[in-house]
Amino acid sequence: MTSARTGVSPVDTTAAAFPADFLWGAATAAYQIEGAVDVDGRAPSIWDTFSRTPGRTAGGDTGDRATEHYHRYRQDVRLMSELGLGAYRFSVSWSRVQPTGRGPAVERGLDFYRRLVDELLEHRIEPAVTLYHWDLPQDLEDLGGWPVRDTARRFADYTALVADALGDRVSLWTTLNEPWCSAFLGYGSGVHAPGRADWTAALRAAHHLNLGHGLAVEALRAALPRDARIAVSLNLHEVRPLSESVADREAARRIDAVGNRVFTGPMLNGGYPVDLVVDTAHLVDWPTLIHDGDLATIARPIDLLGINYYTPTVVSALPDGPAPDTAAAGEAGHGDGAQSPFAGCADVLFHRAPGERTAMGWPIDPSGLTDLLLRLHREHPGLPLLVTENGAAFDDRLTPEGAVHDPQRIEYLRGHLDAVRRAIAAGADVRGYFLWSLMDNFEWAYGYGKRFGLYYVDYATQARIAKDSARWYAEVIRRGTLPDLGV
Repeated sequence: MTSARTGVSPVDTTAAAFPADFLWGAATAAYQIEGAVDVDGRAPSIWDTFSRTPGRTAGGDTGDRATEHYHRYRQDVRLMSELGLGAYRFSVSWSRVQPTGRGPAVERGLDFYRRLVDELLEHRIEPAVTLYHWDLPQDLEDLGGWPVRDTARRFADYTALVADALGDRVSLWTTLNEPWCSAFLGYGSGVHAPGRADWTAALRAAHHLNLGHGLAVEALRAALPRDARIAVSLNLHEVRPLSESVADREAARRIDAVGNRVFTGPMLNGGYPVDLVVDTAHLVDWPTLIHDGDLATIARPIDLLGINYYTPTVVSALPDGPAPDTAAAGEAGHGDGAQSPFAGCADVLFHRAPGERTAMGWPIDPSGLTDLLLRLHREHPGLPLLVTENGAAFDDRLTPEGAVHDPQRIEYLRGHLDAVRRAIAAGADVRGYFLWSLMDNFEWAYGYGKRFGLYYVDYATQARIAKDSARWYAEVIRRGTLPDLGV
């Protein structure tokens, strides 16, 4: 953990170019872009239900139409090709493939992903499949969702169906995207689907997501060629104590436990951290929750670790007096929920860092990405890393001439790509970078009001317009280095 007083890592910056085999990509998620929510046998997911519930999303927005990627995927792949992407990271909709979360696959649903993969390969873009990006079939939620153990087994069955359909053409697989959000925003604070606010349910969900990951790794190993690469993508928090006081460092430790090590511990070290178990023993009976063999399953080896990073997390203990410039956990980047998503940490304060922010209100601090990558390099040597999400929302506007000028995004991307380069120069084995996101889309509870894309989407016409940042990123990919901000 790095002190919030500096936020800077002393890292060598002499190596200007990225490795020649560095993988340049962009990422999306099924519910955010596909639309066609009732087409070809697809059934509702928890996000269909959540977004249609009044008051859950900004403006009552839903993903019913999204950006119509289900029907416009060929056009979108051409945009990827124009950027020069080496890879495209997309998620498969579980309820499109297996509508109830059980039983045989719906071939019409799988056919969409077969067509998408074929189109990508025709344009020499590597498909990178994410099996779960938050869209649990509603039928499984009705049976208890991720807090129920059986959901992990259902996920493994679904994984086998997708691997059987796409395994001959896809060699890069991710089991889960940001399971912290699924568990703690979905079941802990309620700002994400399914909208429950129960810390015990959140911790149970975290364990079953871990178990589902391990079972999915087993299913993938059984179905895929030996050279396939398997990953998981974690939105690890770069946790920084406000000061070096004992109390603030203790607050950071607690957030690190329930924000990071609840996943990295069992997945990468073979067990839950002792301090996490002690911190949360009043919320969940860990010995009963963890069955014999669970930890060995969860710790099945992976080939890559995906890192999603947007902003650091600055925390402190409750002060004796007033606490200026502080925020609840939700207001510090995780929405305004019924309670903190960090189970058992209601007494930890989150602080708004000074400086520029994105349209999400998130402080811009590239040093956090360098620090996070180097921490993982130190703690898990030999495990290659991928930045599987990084990007920023800004208040993009279409000019009368039909252009979108987004210099803030270009500056953000340049800073964070330089942060990746710094980590590589310091020895971290970072294999690639996936920018979030290819295009503007349904931004979960924020609806369509937050734009992360390289391509501006006119939601009325579904036209895609390249922002200045798209041309800038294409130049980065072409050069393999960082051009000046004005390029």
